[in-house]
Amino acid sequence: MFHLILGGARSGKSRLAEQQASASGLAVTYIATSEPLDGEMNQRVALHRGRRPAHWALVEEPLALARVLTEHARNDTCLLVDCLTLWLTNLLLLEDPQRLAQERQALLDGLAVLPGEIIFVSNETGLGVVPLGELTRRYVDEAGLLHQALAERCHRVVFCVAGLPMVLKGTL
Repeated sequence: MFHLILGGARSGKSRLAEQQASASGLAVTYIATSEPLDGEMNQRVALHRGRRPAHWALVEEPLALARVLTEHARNDTCLLVDCLTLWLTNLLLLEDPQRLAQERQALLDGLAVLPGEIIFVSNETGLGVVPLGELTRRYVDEAGLLHQALAERCHRVVFCVAGLPMVLKGTL
């Protein structure tokens, strides 16, 4: 079963994903996509790390998400991916312009055969004004296209606002 949890910054989406992973009754592997490159990002990572149970496994992978999912997905495991928009940002900033398309397609194609439960967390960025810069417009566009493709493949899609989940597809 695949889940997509969307929301804005500090909307409660990661907390909700962590609660769902715990409630799954499965062994949990947390897949972190961030690359903390500054003090503020280090603080965010520490906040997430402090909330996670110590017995959860951790895999840090900023780029090759499909590979990591394939390596760790099992019927008795819940994978929690936090977060897709950081993963997308990492790929957008690479010098190889083809890598994003390759990794995105590998992710989408791989979902057809992955066992177990996977919870994806991502920032919904397309609710505001159109960004001014080319890179930020591409980021918003790519995130929106990724979310649409994942929502189509996921059994449950939830939008989180102010810590409150709104089910868009499936049941909570």
